[in-house]
Amino acid sequence: MTAIKYRPLAFGVTRALLRDGAPGTQYLRAETPLRPYRERMTDRLHHWAEATPERTFIARRARLADGGTGDWLRVSYAEALQKARAIGQALLARGLNAERPVAILSENGIEHALLALGCLYAGVPYCPVSPPYSLVSQDFDKLRHVLATLTPGLVFAADAARYARAIEATLPTDTDVEIVLAEGELPGRATTSFDALAATVPTPAIDAAMHATGPDTITKFLFTSGSTKMPKAVVNTHRMWCANQQQLRQSIPALGDEPPVLVDWLPWNHTFGGNHNVGIVLDNGGTLYIDEGKPTATGMAETLRNLREIAPTIYFNVPTGFEAIAHAMETDPVLRRNLLSRVKMFFYSGAALSQPVWDSLHRTQEAEVGERIVMGTGLGMTESGPFALYVTGPDVKSGDVGLPAAGIELKLIEVDGKTEVRYRGPNITPGYWRAPDATAEAFDEEGFFSTGDAVKWIDDADIHRGLRFDGRIAEDFKLATGTFVSAGPLRAKIATAGSPYVQDAVLTGINLKEVGALVFTTQKVRQLAGLDAGASMRQVLESAPVQAHFQQVLDQLAAASTGSANRIARLHLMSEPPSIDKGEVTDKGSINQRAVLKHRAALVEALHDGTLPFTLRPR
Repeated sequence: MTAIKYRPLAFGVTRALLRDGAPGTQYLRAETPLRPYRERMTDRLHHWAEATPERTFIARRARLADGGTGDWLRVSYAEALQKARAIGQALLARGLNAERPVAILSENGIEHALLALGCLYAGVPYCPVSPPYSLVSQDFDKLRHVLATLTPGLVFAADAARYARAIEATLPTDTDVEIVLAEGELPGRATTSFDALAATVPTPAIDAAMHATGPDTITKFLFTSGSTKMPKAVVNTHRMWCANQQQLRQSIPALGDEPPVLVDWLPWNHTFGGNHNVGIVLDNGGTLYIDEGKPTATGMAETLRNLREIAPTIYFNVPTGFEAIAHAMETDPVLRRNLLSRVKMFFYSGAALSQPVWDSLHRTQEAEVGERIVMGTGLGMTESGPFALYVTGPDVKSGDVGLPAAGIELKLIEVDGKTEVRYRGPNITPGYWRAPDATAEAFDEEGFFSTGDAVKWIDDADIHRGLRFDGRIAEDFKLATGTFVSAGPLRAKIATAGSPYVQDAVLTGINLKEVGALVFTTQKVRQLAGLDAGASMRQVLESAPVQAHFQQVLDQLAAASTGSANRIARLHLMSEPPSIDKGEVTDKGSINQRAVLKHRAALVEALHDGTLPFTLRPR
């Protein structure tokens, strides 16, 4: 058998130390200690502005009059530092602080990035708010909750026209909150232009303010996605961010080999995009090309356009994005050639990547460049900065998460028949903003953060291979028989069996006799149906070809099952997409099982009592 060839990539953490604690408890850490890290991320902006002043820090395509996008607008490190000092001076003059921070409503953008740097420089916390709370939501309840939690002194939106409705609904006209806009005006309201902030003349006060910041200074608030409750504001500090970047560099040494080039759409209101990826660029003197595409039927065209033009050195995405890229590379030689020309690794997070997608990527890579690109992944969360675990070698399988990064200690504790992983280290949040009860509940008696994630060993006989993800403990449930259902692995099996037509699945059957599945499909299912483009999603899903295909998927799953705990006894295809307002889905596309079950309780009941039309059963 021919050995698999991978593009060379070093792995920095490959060995671990395990010790036993109380019965049912073990502690795991990397054998390699965490090396010293910086006190503040703004030091890196200074460093690169002096060392490589002309290098592009961030770029975004220009907006054209017809709504399209043109050439790249670039901001160098020297320009970014100059703007950060000017904006920081403006924020100081307004007396903003942690009690009156900055709220950024807009998507990723140059103004967003410069305002964030200005906040970091002045020591004023900021919060990138999920754009769908303003642009998709109909009731704005989550946006109101965010603003009530933060009590901001300044709110920024890039485009007055797009954000006017949200601002009008959540900020009264007599508010003392300053509204800053990059484009447009709000009739009847006093607003400040972003250009006015950026034109402020810096004084020695802003440099003194920057030097007064330190490891415990709050950099930003990132809200959790929220499930059955409103989102919580996770406190992020310079210590968290700087420690996490050092952990990343020790786990993935390639980050420090050369300035990284990223082509990235991941939203900055999430820790993956805003901390992990922006941090990688800023800490290592790289360049971030803002990708205004998304892994959707309409958004992928822009992403593919960007990847044909800009060759990343490392490429990050979520599983749905990699699925679309894998499909496109099969027939797009320009995309294959450019994307694979110098990329050192791919990296996914946010959900499970199905093995068929993985296999497709590897086939294309071997055909184009004669070797595979390592698909890195790991485990983490907003509260861990996010980087916590990372795989230990190139031979990665779906579900592998690896070993803890240097400096973080894992507590592996038996909970309800599974092993929960808990975190302790310098990259862990000090808590939730203005939520002392939630903070106290999140940490155990030894100061470990309780993640709710379950893990198991890849190889019980070799701890150095690391851990596998074993689902969310809160999503697991029991049938009426007392049989325990492990939801995460079973959802992954459905996604793999139904690829490329399955986005995700929600499992049903709590305290019932059988496991059911509500399946959310991808837009590719329209091709399977063969109907006119104007057909509704309900018509598509109820069409004979789609029903026949998913009947085969269900039969295959049933044939491979070993008992009631992993046998899907009934399946329904969901024509109504998951709701952001109800917390059923995040803007990265991750499905929240608990929220779907709560808000679709009547449908779940009909699924199990046999009254729901177009319910599939194994034959």
